[in-house]
Amino acid sequence: MSSKVTHDVLLIEDDPGDAGLVRIAMRRSHYSCRLHHVVDGGEAMAFLRRNGAHDRAPRPDLILLDLNLPGRNGHEILEEIRADSVLRAIPVVILSTSGAERDVRKAYSLGASSYVTKPMEVEAFTAAIHSIEDFWFGTAQLPA
Repeated sequence: MSSKVTHDVLLIEDDPGDAGLVRIAMRRSHYSCRLHHVVDGGEAMAFLRRNGAHDRAPRPDLILLDLNLPGRNGHEILEEIRADSVLRAIPVVILSTSGAERDVRKAYSLGASSYVTKPMEVEAFTAAIHSIEDFWFGTAQLPA
């Protein structure tokens, strides 16, 4: 089944390899997605608030957020997103190499929509991205 709606996805990820894997997986998806990529919390918040070079940025339908970022970590960015009345309804999926229980608990306590540990194998990584897309774009109802 093919989706005719194009979804905007914001990827907040500093690792170029992981960002590339997400990009490739989304290109191979049966969903139409525009992937927007930023590498740190400052740029992420500028994108989300449409500041500076991001003044024409679309409101993302979904945010994929790494925890281990330069400067502010993913937990701090998630907390800032959830504290903003304009941004808080956007689903935020934590996509992290950390499977530590403390990171998972903290992410959910700060309002993460879901938590996915990045698989190490390319095929499993691609499958994880596709399952995220299937849920958020095929099953869940997103806010308008």
